Amino acid sequence: MLTGQSVILRPVREADLDLLYDAHTNIRNRGAYFPLGVMSQSAFRGEFAQHGFWQKSEGMLIIQSPQGEIVGHIEFFHPVSYWDAFELSYQLYAEQHAGHGFATEAVQLLVDYLFGTKKEHRIHLVIVVENTASRRIAEKCGFVLEGTVRGAFFNDGRNQDVLLYSLLRTDPRPWHHDADGP
Repeated sequence: MLTGQSVILRPVREADLDLLYDAHTNIRNRGAYFPLGVMSQSAFRGEFAQHGFWQKSEGMLIIQSPQGEIVGHIEFFHPVSYWDAFELSYQLYAEQHAGHGFATEAVQLLVDYLFGTKKEHRIHLVIVVENTASRRIAEKCGFVLEGTVRGAFFNDGRNQDVLLYSLLRTDPRPWHHDADGP
C-alpha cells in the first residue's frame, strides 16, 4: 500500500471486482481521452484470478480517497519491449473526482515506488494533445515533453496525435522537498 496525503494506492482485492468491472465497462465515464475498448467479464475476472492485476513488469493499483472510496485506478506497463521504460495510465471513475489532486498524487506515489523498486530508467506518459488536465499532471510531476507522436492513438473512431512525456530516474521530482534530485 502506498499512502499519500490525499490518496492511498493499493492492490486490487477480489471484493473490488464488481465495482472495477462496472467502471471498466462504463464508457461514458472514461472521458474523451481514455481508450474505449472493453474486455469480457470472464476475461477480466480470469486476469485477476491468474495474477491479481499485479506482475513484475505491469500492474494496476486502486486509487482510494482518504474516506475509503475507490475513485479510480493507475497502471504501469512496458510500452515497447526493447525500451528501458514503463508507461503509466490512470483513470478517475467519475467527474466529481477530478480537480482534487487524486491523479497527480497517484502518479507521484507510483513513480517513487517504481524508481525505488524496479530497474527501468524512464517512465512515460502518453497524452492526447487536447487533454489539458493530464498535461498539467505531467508538468506538475516534472515530466519533460519529448514531442508529438503523430496519429499514434486510435480512439473514438479516429487516429489522434499524442504527446510523449518522460521522467528519468535522475530527473528532479518536484514533489520532493529537495527538488534537485530523486
